[in-house]
Amino acid sequence: MNRRTFIQQTTATGALITLGGLGLSSFSSDVKKITILHTNDVHSHIDPFGPNDGRNPNKGGVARRASLIEAIRQENPNTLLLDAGDIFQGTPYFNYYGGELEFKLMSMLKYDVATIGNHDFDNGIDGLFAQLPHAKFDFVSANYDFSNTIMDTHVKPYKVIVKNGIKIGIFGLGVELQGLVDKNLYKETVYLDPTEIAQDMSRVLKEEEKCDLIICLSHLGYSYTHIPNKICDIKLAEITKNIDLFIGGHTHTFLDRPTVIKNSEGKDVLVNQVGCYGINLGKIDFYFDSDKNKSAKGISISV
Repeated sequence: MNRRTFIQQTTATGALITLGGLGLSSFSSDVKKITILHTNDVHSHIDPFGPNDGRNPNKGGVARRASLIEAIRQENPNTLLLDAGDIFQGTPYFNYYGGELEFKLMSMLKYDVATIGNHDFDNGIDGLFAQLPHAKFDFVSANYDFSNTIMDTHVKPYKVIVKNGIKIGIFGLGVELQGLVDKNLYKETVYLDPTEIAQDMSRVLKEEEKCDLIICLSHLGYSYTHIPNKICDIKLAEITKNIDLFIGGHTHTFLDRPTVIKNSEGKDVLVNQVGCYGINLGKIDFYFDSDKNKSAKGISISV
């Protein structure tokens, strides 16, 4: 992607969304900008789609994503790169290398944090563990209890990162594995209720860790209109508080820009997901005034 195309796309990000009181009139030279970049459900798609692909011709590919990410980091060094799971499974690269290549390339792209999707268990929990030395980034999952597995202590419930004086808390949530993944693959991993965990994590990050920005890195799915009672990012955004952004995966939902949801306190929450296969890169800019009130705007950029 060339610089002109990048600038054209990122200037079309739409209206600013107020998250806690910061309006356009609040902007001044002391406003701090934090950029969140994100992917989900890349499914081992290392190469771009070919020119003759029926659905995604000449789209995606790690090399092109790397160039785009580097251009954005040059625009704003205060940038985080996150992934919402299902890194594995989908091309012969995974069948042959077992996830080693995916983790090595993500490390080269300098991902900061990722969560775990159901397909990341496709070589079993032992296979996932075996690839961890190749991942130079942290995994977060608050509702998978790995206490009695080989993954114990290797996955954190959350991570706190400070960028330009802004404290950012990121916690992970995974989809229920029973009925979706063979029990022999995830073994003694225990699934915990994501609603209770999200409420607890947001409290910890807000009240104990004193975070200015709270992100849920979710592999629960965007929405399930055909299964009304199934928990999803949209429902979770409505019934929780203190979470500013849900970065989702699992349902391969293509959004042009984040969905805005009112949380349990009537405040705006962003919910975003960028489809699958590395075709798009999510980009959300958060702006903080001197009192750390914040606004945001976001877009999905074609890779």
